[in-house]
Amino acid sequence: MVAYLDVAATTRVDPRVADVVLHWMTEDFGNAGSRTHEYGARAKKAVQQARSFLADTVNAKTEEVIFTSGATESNNIALLGLAPHGEKTGRKHIITSAIEHKAVIEPLLHLKETRGFEVDFLQPGPSGRISVEAVLERLRPDTLAVSLMHVNNETGVIQPVAELAEKLRTTPAYLHVDAAQGYGKVPGDLTAPIDLISISGHKIGAPKGVGALITRRRGWDKVPLEPIMFGGGQERKLRPGTLPVPLIMGLYEAAKIFHESRDNWEREARAMREQILQALGKTRFRLNGDQSHTVPHILNVSFDQLNAEALIVRLKDQVAIATGSACTSASYTPSHVLQAMGLPDDVAANGLRFSWFPPQARDFDPLPIAETIAHMQPEED
Repeated sequence: MVAYLDVAATTRVDPRVADVVLHWMTEDFGNAGSRTHEYGARAKKAVQQARSFLADTVNAKTEEVIFTSGATESNNIALLGLAPHGEKTGRKHIITSAIEHKAVIEPLLHLKETRGFEVDFLQPGPSGRISVEAVLERLRPDTLAVSLMHVNNETGVIQPVAELAEKLRTTPAYLHVDAAQGYGKVPGDLTAPIDLISISGHKIGAPKGVGALITRRRGWDKVPLEPIMFGGGQERKLRPGTLPVPLIMGLYEAAKIFHESRDNWEREARAMREQILQALGKTRFRLNGDQSHTVPHILNVSFDQLNAEALIVRLKDQVAIATGSACTSASYTPSHVLQAMGLPDDVAANGLRFSWFPPQARDFDPLPIAETIAHMQPEED
């Protein structure tokens, strides 16, 4: 059986979550917007319970949670939805990093190319970590927002979003955090006063197609978002359309399960990390990114004198791994994340991402894979 070590791309839906989703598809199947009968009332009540729980996990208010189809949509609502306010107030400068997911980079490039926004893409250096000081140095009176991811999806490096949130709270600039990879895994960071947080369900055992956007108030002031879609008043008019109650309840169940088991998850993830690193000791490799600031379940590795794509093909009957983001891995181009870190071309072009989700990978033995890799590497001169 092929071991699945690509959970940074997606996780398997937890069977308990699947049962909940099926229930809300086939039994309590009402529309949460239908107020004239019990089916709709039960659906509405359930959605509110889910909303309240997710809010509690990031120290937000229930009404600050907007359900979406996932982090990509949340990112688009946050960034494109802020743009009209920037245009009205003359604040058309945005700070971000060159290692963001394409779901952040592409909306920002759209604002730059079509609406005249100025976007600063900060380079992290070899650590893969953007410093708070680097962000603050770029702040200007016309800075509308800073968008910085929580955990990098390729390297697993944790960005200092909590510290940055405290610094930006005294400025007019809004902070948006793409927390697709970090939600649930580094929970304390997201309780900081971050204005906008994007969440994705399928990174924690929920179905694909559901997520949330946290829109945290500053005192009494709402984040001045405008909708980017129209067609109904759902989700405070920011995300129109019939609420996908089964998916929302799946996200709720997955978040509860992960919250309750997080300590065990972290312990097992760290143990597997050590097991993998010990096995890789048979090979010549380098770890990419600051290992003192990483989540326990992601490793980005480059192997000396080995082509990443060739290696993936060789290992395809043993393990499922990737070269980087699932959204761009089919393009066979060097990682934009590793390139932005200033790593040598041969390293940036051949980084492999190992990511695992205990207990789903509990029985994985990395030794045969390490032996295969070692056999493929040419002998040193």
